[in-house]
Amino acid sequence: MAEIIQRDGTWTFDGDTVRIVPGGKAHPVRQELGEIAVPLEAVGGVSFEPERKGGRLRLRLRGGACPVLRAADGRLKEDADPYALTVEKSRTGVAEYFVEEVRNALLIEQVPEGPVDRFLLPGPALPVSGGGGDGTASFDGETVRLTWNWKAEESKTSAGPSSFPLSRIAGVRWLPSIGLEYGYLRFEPPEGPSSAPPKHDVYSLALWGLSKKEYTALLVAAAVLMRLPGARTPLDAPEGPPALAKAAEPAAPPASDHDALLRRLRELGELHRAGVLTDEEFSTAKQAVLRSM
Repeated sequence: MAEIIQRDGTWTFDGDTVRIVPGGKAHPVRQELGEIAVPLEAVGGVSFEPERKGGRLRLRLRGGACPVLRAADGRLKEDADPYALTVEKSRTGVAEYFVEEVRNALLIEQVPEGPVDRFLLPGPALPVSGGGGDGTASFDGETVRLTWNWKAEESKTSAGPSSFPLSRIAGVRWLPSIGLEYGYLRFEPPEGPSSAPPKHDVYSLALWGLSKKEYTALLVAAAVLMRLPGARTPLDAPEGPPALAKAAEPAAPPASDHDALLRRLRELGELHRAGVLTDEEFSTAKQAVLRSM
């Protein structure tokens, strides 16, 4: 078990799952998202980035594994990223140990770095709500509801709250406020997106960028995105052996944990002899298996 506790949050790793719990003063997106259990198969890499006063522990997920990152499309601010942890200078050694443990597990389990064809994380819990520019968006798994506040244009307030079922949503896009440009949370109906700007579009929230709380509109986008037709979620995973099972492993389960570890050692030796693993990678992975024994 590897664990690092910081004011920014707590990360633990038990060999199969990276569990992330946000700190008390974390960004609203991280607070609303809450505890995240990241399965090893969703991890593409991990790193510790040293800085003058400590550093940053960063978990890199495989493309398409997390609905929040998919909805953010690379636009998430550093302090809102649930997969980054600020590390104090006194705990840099613990952070480096955490990285070593996760990397060893990735190497032993031969988890690929490439993208996945389905979401591997469940996303925001339902019901979920967010926003705060000219209104608030909420989603209960079946229906999206947009309610307007005093900053909304008359074209929206005069029409009253907007409510539409998931079947009336063909797409969703979240864009934060950048510089002097307003952002938005926009839902696209089946007949195509409106040509009206977000502040007049009853399918959109306009986001002014006046507070961090507006970023929570991203969570609504993520929850809707993973439930659109064609999206595959953790609940859609086929039964049977996991997709990451190695071809070299027999179909039958191992006789014991000890036998499984011995088999992994043999596999590592074969990969090393074949030139797939460098001397350093082979030594690191072998030591991790021996510690488990």
